[in-house]
Amino acid sequence: MPRILTFALVAPIAAFGAIAVGERRSGWDRPARSAVLGLLGACLGVRRDDDAGQAALAEDYALALLCHAPGRLLADYHTAQVPPTQRGRRFPTRAAELAADQLNTVLSRRDYRTGAWHLGALWPRHAQARWSLEELAEAMGRPCFVPYLGRKSCPLGLPLAPAIAEAADAMEALRIRHEAGPEAAWRNRMAEAAIEPVFAVDAADAPTNDPRLRRIEFRRDQPRSRRRWQFDLRGEAVLGAGSA
Repeated sequence: MPRILTFALVAPIAAFGAIAVGERRSGWDRPARSAVLGLLGACLGVRRDDDAGQAALAEDYALALLCHAPGRLLADYHTAQVPPTQRGRRFPTRAAELAADQLNTVLSRRDYRTGAWHLGALWPRHAQARWSLEELAEAMGRPCFVPYLGRKSCPLGLPLAPAIAEAADAMEALRIRHEAGPEAAWRNRMAEAAIEPVFAVDAADAPTNDPRLRRIEFRRDQPRSRRRWQFDLRGEAVLGAGSA
């Protein structure tokens, strides 16, 4: 049976951002593939300008989610001061931005989720994957950079608690973790707006002719370039989790 790395994606406040256009920053009800891979990259210490490292994360690993609670929608009317955009000018820190001579005020509405509760499963697509599951688990246990769920203002509510197990497939590994994982005792206390659990997995990795298949959704969350903030369209299969 394949070996699969499972982990918790639990936060009191999370942001599952969709495409950001103008002042409206809407969000999904579950983590994006790009967000989970970004969290993993933070744990490993892969910087956004490390094109080879980011490409390895995007191409070498498959991802599945068990979604137990999307959380309750929380909209934040957000104001921020930023310097005017100038070609070739970049600021290394937020403090440097605020120290600029001229500042403009930008307004936006940003969607968050309170009490989000999801589990993730990761496995290599091929034998030449850059990091082993043991290396990924070690990085999750001792992250290089602070991991967060969507935005820096969204710290994790529980440890990632990575665990490697053998299972028939990722959905089976997630079902077992959901029932008896280290965070299961906290589920009813911390999760909000819980639903009948569903699985979300890359359409290419979903079992063919699976009677649990409910729909295929398309999300622009397959990383193409973190440096240029570009993402490709990806099909994601949503399946019923049955007794999970």
